[in-house]
Amino acid sequence: MSQSAREVRGEEQDVVASTRRREAESGPMMRLANPFAGLEECVAEHVPLARYTWIKLGGPARWFVRPRSVEELQAAVERCRDNGIAIYVIGGGANLIISDEGIDGAVFRLSEEHWKTMDFEEKAVHVGAGVDMQKLMLRAIRGGRCGIECLAGIPGTVAGGIRMNAGGKFGSIGSVVSRVTVMDDDGNISDRTRDDLIFDYRACNITARFILRATLELDEDDPHRIMDRTKEIWMFKRNTQPLNTPNAGCIFRNPPGQSAGALIDRAGLKGFRVGGAEVSTKHANFIVARENCQTADVLQLMKTVRDTVLDRFGIVLEPEVLLWP
Repeated sequence: MSQSAREVRGEEQDVVASTRRREAESGPMMRLANPFAGLEECVAEHVPLARYTWIKLGGPARWFVRPRSVEELQAAVERCRDNGIAIYVIGGGANLIISDEGIDGAVFRLSEEHWKTMDFEEKAVHVGAGVDMQKLMLRAIRGGRCGIECLAGIPGTVAGGIRMNAGGKFGSIGSVVSRVTVMDDDGNISDRTRDDLIFDYRACNITARFILRATLELDEDDPHRIMDRTKEIWMFKRNTQPLNTPNAGCIFRNPPGQSAGALIDRAGLKGFRVGGAEVSTKHANFIVARENCQTADVLQLMKTVRDTVLDRFGIVLEPEVLLWP
């Protein structure tokens, strides 16, 4: 076992031991029977979540669920419903900030092979929720399919990308989505088609808890031309965003007619720090996690940035990142 693997295993053991001590101190009446009995192969307890986010912060999940099929997903969701367990869904963790205390609920991650299928047809690709957007983009380019070059440099999974309408100045994924299969908290599965899907700035009108799969309509083009466009987008992002540092992407939504990054920059906050959290010196709408950073540092820095921008310009910045819980 490598040193990094030993460190991860040690971290898990520390979290489990700490939680078990708290449960023992609270007395037997406070301990619940296992609500996921029979589903142990896809459910783990007290799993640290920091490794599943791009900013590498956050405490453990009380339950961590990685279903291997639709049936396991439905069964686990039913257990949550019957036992009053809060449900959270994590994809690539690219735009997510989790509290230091963690999540007192069940965190679902559709990361097993069942959720990673990519089936290409003439002008369509059918993709599972857990497909990595960068892998999808590169596979499409090799096959001469264009339309998702705008995803260059954007981490995360297809489900998360659709939920947030991932993209930027070069376009968004919503423009090529033609069908989305979803599941609600009662286990009901249905399809949403293009005529009733609405994609907006970092949002869509899908309210169902789970996105299971989607169909994207892509055009044909020469792979070399597609790759050239993709490289241009990638180079622009590499030169303007702190891609190689732990971060959660753009922290604040752009106000109408304004740039959140430009406002933060004009407020003189580039490089400003709270604890281990720092406003990026490359792009002011990114917060970078430095050594010994805690989620509490990021949240306090976000508050400082919002207060400063409001005081200087009278503009309220709204978070673009997801904050758990």
